[in-house]
Amino acid sequence: MKPARAFAAIGLFLLLAGPSLHAACTSATAAGTFGFTTTGTLILPTGPAPVAAVGSITFQLNGEVSGSQDRSVGGAFAHETITGTLTVNPDCTISLLANVFDSSGNLVRTSTIDGVLVNNGKQIRAIFETLVLANGVSLGSVLTVDANRVAGHAK
Repeated sequence: MKPARAFAAIGLFLLLAGPSLHAACTSATAAGTFGFTTTGTLILPTGPAPVAAVGSITFQLNGEVSGSQDRSVGGAFAHETITGTLTVNPDCTISLLANVFDSSGNLVRTSTIDGVLVNNGKQIRAIFETLVLANGVSLGSVLTVDANRVAGHAK
């Protein structure tokens, strides 16, 4: 009877400890370079416009972000650079505050993008929460981001 109780106690311990055995995400999980695509719709004052973008973004251990993208909004093409900050939560959700600049270095917009690190930090799935133009005008959007790690290691 004692061995059965011991096995039951060990089994109960492992069952209860199971969730805590999973590694939590940190800034090291996200650190590295990702290639990404953004697709969806931007709600302009003149009506909805399709959006597509491809680019590369690098996340540093300290949360600093840098990157570039080529994008089209309603057929208008532009090269843009990105700076910002990334917050990584233990549950692997992320929040990116992205400042986007035109090829002359002028701020075009600031976006808050919420997402999740998946596949052990090798991929990101995200959606735009806010998009605010440099003049302070907020635009509605239905924009999603898919990103795949191209350099660096998930920790």
